[in-house]
Amino acid sequence: MAYMITTEDNPFDPRSDFGAWDEWDRAHGYNTSAYLDRIAALPDEVPDVIIDKMRDDAITEIIEIHSGGMYKALLIEDEESPKSTTAA
Repeated sequence: MAYMITTEDNPFDPRSDFGAWDEWDRAHGYNTSAYLDRIAALPDEVPDVIIDKMRDDAITEIIEIHSGGMYKALLIEDEESPKSTTAA
């Protein structure tokens, strides 16, 4: 399964309106996409399945780092089911 990351307060869903989501995210100083890229450190020329796993692992790490519930993960395949997203 593949996930996307968002902040709890972003009113836009990156799965359905990435442009508005990203604009809002950057305007509020989060720069979540760039943050995810730094944590994931994705290599060049690897299979998509490995990229997806590395990205999902990075999303999990970000959520754990910010245990106050700032970030959450959204399941890409099923927009109705968010991943268990807030670290205790």
